[in-house]
Amino acid sequence: MVAGLIGLSATGQAWSADSLKDVMKARGLTEKDILAAAKTYTPTGGRDEYLAFSSGGQSGQIIVYGVPSMRILKYIGVFTPEPWQGYGFDDESKAVLAQGRIDGKDITYGDTHHPAISETEGDYNGKFLFINDKANPRLAVIDLHDFETKQIVVNPFFSSDHGGAFVTPNTEYIMEATQYPAPYKGKGFVPLSKFNDEYRGGLTYWKFNMEEGRIKPDESFTFELPPYSQDLSDAGKGPSYGWGFTNSFCTERYVGGIEKGRPPFEAGCSSKDTDFLHVTNWKKASELVAAGKIGQKVNGSTLVTLKEAIANDLLFFIPEPKSPHGVDVAPTGDKIVVNGKLDSHTWVYDWNKIQKAIADKKFEGKDPYGVPIIAINDVLHTSVSVGLGPLHTQFD
Repeated sequence: MVAGLIGLSATGQAWSADSLKDVMKARGLTEKDILAAAKTYTPTGGRDEYLAFSSGGQSGQIIVYGVPSMRILKYIGVFTPEPWQGYGFDDESKAVLAQGRIDGKDITYGDTHHPAISETEGDYNGKFLFINDKANPRLAVIDLHDFETKQIVVNPFFSSDHGGAFVTPNTEYIMEATQYPAPYKGKGFVPLSKFNDEYRGGLTYWKFNMEEGRIKPDESFTFELPPYSQDLSDAGKGPSYGWGFTNSFCTERYVGGIEKGRPPFEAGCSSKDTDFLHVTNWKKASELVAAGKIGQKVNGSTLVTLKEAIANDLLFFIPEPKSPHGVDVAPTGDKIVVNGKLDSHTWVYDWNKIQKAIADKKFEGKDPYGVPIIAINDVLHTSVSVGLGPLHTQFD
């Protein structure tokens, strides 16, 4: 590596200045500038107050930086071999990457998107980090004791994902939702003319063992969902503990056809004013699966079918703002917040009202697959105008 340094006149003068005022004058800095620098400065060897874990996107890695210093502290190799740091070139990391093979083939690229830190009682415990691969439906476990990837699992049903990873309050499960509907793996090619009947979405609850630091595929299960595009998720806590919430978009089930004179794909997927918030009872589902009362073995894994989910009151829909990308449970657990990328409002749902609607079986109808739909007016707490197009809502 070759580095060069060019000294500009003002900067050059600053190096030899004797006092703070001299430096400020030489560099044209104000007291406001100095205060901002002091708030973020972390001396060499000092520790930042926080660590931030950022998805690397198509690098397939995780970027770790300190706050407030904003120094990059580490790049964690996850789904992609990295010669510069040896990831994927020693026996241990080779074995980890081999876990991510799909149909026996090495997958040497990834698209990391939504990391999640392990939790205890709904708060970060800092032990593990989870991240999804959007390009390939995979999930990775990173041990924060040594900041190294320990496990990669491949989703047995999906062909894509985006909504992963999200954890339940005690990291009992990690949530991973498919993005684009597709025939489940093993079905082979299915034409779009059979989209409504044979394409499906899904939501996997991966069982996690905190002591072992590993996902347990044999104890995990997947909800079969209608062929909408599922998106991001969050798990309930406090009064909403045991339930999960997942966005969706393109509930129009539009498949394109611009070459035939039909509207573009994006327009067809945005023709409705609302999409569906998916509400899943993962705790009850896990108990029924463990008791052998529901769940079919498909591709060697447990699939809770739509029919089983509906019959056992495990799945409900609620209208949400158009094309959302974020659902967040308030720290109190009694409010759920959803924004729409194509809606200028953020909607806040009341969990107590949702529970009452479910208990009273008060539904405004069913979707084409028989899933009960709760009327928005029965459960909405408030609607906040935030301007058009917020990408994410997030509690810090």
